[in-house]
Amino acid sequence: MNLTGTPLLVLATVLFAASIALAMAQWLGRGAYFGRVRERTAEQRRRPLRALSYLGTVLLCQFTAVALVFVVVNDENQLYDSWGDLLGTASHVRAVPVPPKDEGLAGDRTAAPGEPSAAPVPKVPQAFHAPDSDSVPRTVKQADLKGRLSGVDGEVLVWTPPQYDDPAYKDKTFPVVELLVGFPGSSSAWFGDTMDATKQLEPLMKSGQVTPFILVSPRVTLLGNTDTGCADVPGKVNAETWLSRDVPQMIVDNFRADTTPDRWALSGYSAGAHCALRLALAHPNRYRAAISMSGYNNPAGEPSSLTAKDPKLRETSNPLYILTHAPTPPNVALYVTGKRGDGLEDATALQQAAKSPTVVTPAETTGAHLTSTWKPLVVPTFKWLTGIIPPR
Repeated sequence: MNLTGTPLLVLATVLFAASIALAMAQWLGRGAYFGRVRERTAEQRRRPLRALSYLGTVLLCQFTAVALVFVVVNDENQLYDSWGDLLGTASHVRAVPVPPKDEGLAGDRTAAPGEPSAAPVPKVPQAFHAPDSDSVPRTVKQADLKGRLSGVDGEVLVWTPPQYDDPAYKDKTFPVVELLVGFPGSSSAWFGDTMDATKQLEPLMKSGQVTPFILVSPRVTLLGNTDTGCADVPGKVNAETWLSRDVPQMIVDNFRADTTPDRWALSGYSAGAHCALRLALAHPNRYRAAISMSGYNNPAGEPSSLTAKDPKLRETSNPLYILTHAPTPPNVALYVTGKRGDGLEDATALQQAAKSPTVVTPAETTGAHLTSTWKPLVVPTFKWLTGIIPPR
């Protein structure tokens, strides 16, 4: 059973109610028991067993209460999709090949690792199905992608704007935004009640206030309970290649998506915000802009991540380091939100280090480090993004 959505929530609620009913029945029976004549030795011998049953019922009530709270919190924040994600036993890394040279957004239709570099690779049709999570609108499609360059296998959720199926736009291509969640986090969070991206943006796209973007939410939890830091770590995972190459290639192969970097962007919150910044700054040949909500520069902001544990990766995966060590200032625009002590100082550091054509726009927020703070930012950040990537 999926860990998000209505079925598990209903089951947890029913089990909690049943445990309370059982406890009440036991205590009512206990009252009747003490109202009887108590000289019976057989009844006295059963007292320890009764006490154990009462204790078991109390523990059952506590367990079902905790389980219900977990299900509610998980459903609200879309943290874990499966038992494998929750227990940290799920790995989505099939292999860790050495990725070929990055030739840019339109340049990955070349040979896969180990094949002759001159051999072109045709477009690869991808099968799509309804999302596994029933918290995701049925207008969203899910692909179970096997990453050709990264060796990563995972789900990718895709939503197309209202204009996509309009006959008037049948010859038009559309810009793309990759949506990245925090850690832990489910790819369904951006489309479900947690962020409600499509519900908030669809009417604005229809009215022309927001550019009609294709929205793409790929899996970012790849190594169980270990955060990859969205990096390529030799011998462990090619998370960066998965997000910046395999996923975009699948979109270009299967949708009328723009193939120039000036029409691609990223948006993320928490650890996903860190990823959005570092991917945009490291790959200006693939992305024009990034939105970061309560992110961080130093990978140690997520101490359990692979990039935080390795001193060299901790240095080179820092968006500020990437920006200041770029051969030329990257042509990217960054919108970075955060409150004092939670991302704002890092946003200011990026702004102070940026040189034209890099543009950094810090925005101070006051909310806690929660999706309830980031959800209301979806509309204003996408209106900003519309100024960077306008309709055409």
